[in-house]
Amino acid sequence: MKKSLPIWLIIIIVIETLPMFIGPYVAIFKPSLMPGFGGALGVTAPAILYAARNIAVGIAFILAFALRNRSMLFILILIRLITDLWDLPMGIYFDAWSNSTRAIIVFTLLYYLPALYALRYLWKQMKEEK
Repeated sequence: MKKSLPIWLIIIIVIETLPMFIGPYVAIFKPSLMPGFGGALGVTAPAILYAARNIAVGIAFILAFALRNRSMLFILILIRLITDLWDLPMGIYFDAWSNSTRAIIVFTLLYYLPALYALRYLWKQMKEEK
């Protein structure tokens, strides 16, 4: 039987997963809110690519969570961290957010720090399972 996940890890997983569905919704249905993806031009190829990538990883997160698979969660959080480390500077460069300082704070407090904490915990859990 798989061990249950601590509540704080479940909260981190929800925090890491929600933007994988909210961001694509905004990019496709309200592109004017994301000027870096074309804004007034409507839905562009970068917006569709962004949506497809995020939805795929979001579905994988849900599957890993449902299976309580620690190694899969570890890899997905690592992928999310790497993509966020890329998305923040690119978003700032292409002016995708109205307030760069707020974007840095949100990414740091809601993505980077929780991801690092979850990765550390999951790594220890995986080493104990061996």
